Amino acid sequence: MANPRQAVKKIIDEVIAMRRDFHANPELGFEEYRTAEKIEEYLQALGLETERVAKTGVTAIIEGKSAKPLLMLRADMDALPVEEVNNLDYCSTCPGVMHACGHDAHMAMLLGAARILNDWRGELEGSVKLVFQPNEEEAGALAMIKAGVLDNPPIDAAMGLHLWSPLKTGKVGINAGAVMGGLDIFKITIRGKGGHTAYPETAVDPLIAAADIIKTAQRIQTRDISLLKPTAIMFGRISGGSKANIIPDKVTLEGSVRTLYPDYEEENPIERLKNLAENVCAVHGCGCCFEYYRENIPLINDQDLSHLASEVAGEMVSVTGLVSDLVCMASEDFSEFTARVPGVFVFIGTGNKEKKSDYPHHNPRFNIDEDSLSLGVEMLISFALKFFQKGGVK
Repeated sequence: MANPRQAVKKIIDEVIAMRRDFHANPELGFEEYRTAEKIEEYLQALGLETERVAKTGVTAIIEGKSAKPLLMLRADMDALPVEEVNNLDYCSTCPGVMHACGHDAHMAMLLGAARILNDWRGELEGSVKLVFQPNEEEAGALAMIKAGVLDNPPIDAAMGLHLWSPLKTGKVGINAGAVMGGLDIFKITIRGKGGHTAYPETAVDPLIAAADIIKTAQRIQTRDISLLKPTAIMFGRISGGSKANIIPDKVTLEGSVRTLYPDYEEENPIERLKNLAENVCAVHGCGCCFEYYRENIPLINDQDLSHLASEVAGEMVSVTGLVSDLVCMASEDFSEFTARVPGVFVFIGTGNKEKKSDYPHHNPRFNIDEDSLSLGVEMLISFALKFFQKGGVK
């Protein structure tokens, strides 16, 4: 079997070209029709049989010398509703839509890895399921799971990776346990009694109740739940009122709750926030309607697969390039896969100040250092080879 790094060097220009094509033609979640067609065309040209799953998702299996173990490699497909402001030859051609999170690169890297692994399929001691998943930004993984992506045939382990602009190019971040946060989205509607600001005693002011909820909610994350269990309750939007001299009859608060621990039900911060909001509103004589939905659960990396990935990365970037404490509160729906099968999620550094690839994810100036693409492709290939060499998950 050839050397992965040398094999990647031969196809990296093709990977870059695919990434730029995806970047110039971004599509929102469950609208990735062109993207899916491009992926299908590429995989079918390799001789692989593709399957369309969950509207715009694409899967294919590289059959090795044996059907088992079966390793799933996943890339996300969707772009964001962001207007790109970069000055690039391959800027988004879709107004108001942009690949501002690196999913364009994730697809290109997995396609590149697929080409090489498919060339070596006769020597693989197992098989690979390629999964191109739509709508990651809004938990599209669940739609793939409901469509049977983990069951037909059963997956033994899963691996995903994410280019990461806070991490310098050339570094790889891998950590066992909780690595990305769970996410709840909430909306609190506070109803009072409108009136004139000159006669506040004739009204029931929902703005006072809203301010009290925002202030009092901080006790949940700093007093009610252990500081060793990271919890972030953030208010992102306040809306209400129509004029400076009018007390509104309704105010809405919207925000998020992020957690970084697996025993979510034990602490249940969203239920704590609901009870707090209702009680505060009652004190102020206001009505309260609390709505929420769980967008993502925390992403938990399997211990053994994390060690395996660290071993692979250590051989690629040396000890100094391996970051073993990368944990963040951002959410990622790969967590739905790791909650059902052993899995590992790896961060590939793409931050380079000189190349202006150090902007945050979801920023209209977000871009990647394309030098990081080869490392990502090599990581996918080398992990698969090492996984099969070790006989899968023990």
